[in-house]
Amino acid sequence: MAQMPANRRVALRAELLSLVRSTASSDLEARIDELLAEVLEDAPITAPLPLGLDAEDEDRRIVVTGMGVVSPFGIGLAPFWKGLSSGQSAVTRITHFDASQFPCQIAAQVPNFVPQVFMDAKEARRISRSSQFAVAAAHMAVTAANLRIDPAASEEIGTLIGCGTSSMQEIEQASATLLQRGGMKISPFFIASALPHMPSSQVAIQLGLRGYTSAVCTACAAGAQAIGEAAEVIRRGDAEIMLAGGAEAPISALTIGAFAVIRALTTQGNDDPKHASRPFDVHRDGFVLGEGAAVLVLERMSSARRRGAPIQAELLGYGASSDAYHVTAPDPNGYGAVRAMRRALHNARLDPQQIDYINAHATATPAGDLAETRAIKQVFGEYAGNVPISANKSMLGHLTGAAGAVEAVATILTLQHGLIPPTINLDQPDEECDLDYVPGAARPAHLQVAMSNSFGFGGVNAVLIFKR
Repeated sequence: MAQMPANRRVALRAELLSLVRSTASSDLEARIDELLAEVLEDAPITAPLPLGLDAEDEDRRIVVTGMGVVSPFGIGLAPFWKGLSSGQSAVTRITHFDASQFPCQIAAQVPNFVPQVFMDAKEARRISRSSQFAVAAAHMAVTAANLRIDPAASEEIGTLIGCGTSSMQEIEQASATLLQRGGMKISPFFIASALPHMPSSQVAIQLGLRGYTSAVCTACAAGAQAIGEAAEVIRRGDAEIMLAGGAEAPISALTIGAFAVIRALTTQGNDDPKHASRPFDVHRDGFVLGEGAAVLVLERMSSARRRGAPIQAELLGYGASSDAYHVTAPDPNGYGAVRAMRRALHNARLDPQQIDYINAHATATPAGDLAETRAIKQVFGEYAGNVPISANKSMLGHLTGAAGAVEAVATILTLQHGLIPPTINLDQPDEECDLDYVPGAARPAHLQVAMSNSFGFGGVNAVLIFKR
């Protein structure tokens, strides 16, 4: 029998040990080594290096080398981090349209966005607002990654952008035209702007990327799932570099009305928008809709080092699951979220106690926040009360399909700055939501590894784990 390459032996041994981590002992490790020696014809076995440092993993380890964000705090990373770290709220009364007919008249809107800064003015008029956001975030991410896109390299660079509700503003406008002026007056650009994969395609078109292109449309889990799946695209060899994230521009009468009739939105903040989003608070009654986008440049660590690219963080783990419970309500016990978190931990080769911070999904719905709290307790056990958790949505609102990507950027910035953004508006904690949610003000902390949760309608769950 031919001997297995040394690097493969390392990976095989590490995987066997990870499967029995909870009961591992020195005797057990010795027995595994004996078995491997027999299988490999007594070939010497090299002990694995510490987590995240396996010598053969340079081509499988996925790192983030660039980030771009369009958020309700403004354009770029600087206003985004300033708003989060200072505990500001980006929620205001809706200005996109007259929302007076609705019980919820507030949202987290992107201010002062000028798409012509990032693309040709004519092109900008022909694409959706969510695609504009995606293109802007992608340009910023590529610049931050020092990524030069030439014709040859472009064939190995792909895009995977998540969305939740497609292009609701464009759908609303086309429907109004149909009803008021007739079908032949619908914009010829409507279909091409409203398709769910168009943020991905527009990023590819505007940046000249000729590699793998796809989309993830899994509601509020889409942005996180796009990042996790993009890493797998790289690992299986379908791209060398991926631009991944999420984009959403859902603030329209159609979307506000649709969420309002199912009582998903808060109704208590019209006169005081800054205090409307209240994750984990006993008085929470629904989420605040937001808009924006985030794009991350993902590539192999070996590629980043060859390019001399700045490594922002490492994507250690990704897990996904389905509740298979209800179209809008989460499993009340959080079982689907539990499976996603455990899969992410397993893929990262981590124990729960190695997580230093959790960026919670925490939309401020009564059922969702409680289910997530229960899920965290199941996964983290006694450690659940010690790990700091916070809710970006208390400040940003809920960016639906873009939320997971925007919060991934927030999680990476949290690791880099050693400062945990707070959960604001947590004035009276729910007795059943009794973990450490970092209330009120940002908290300095020594952070190495963080988890970011994203859970969507239809019971879709996606969890990412990043390392500084």
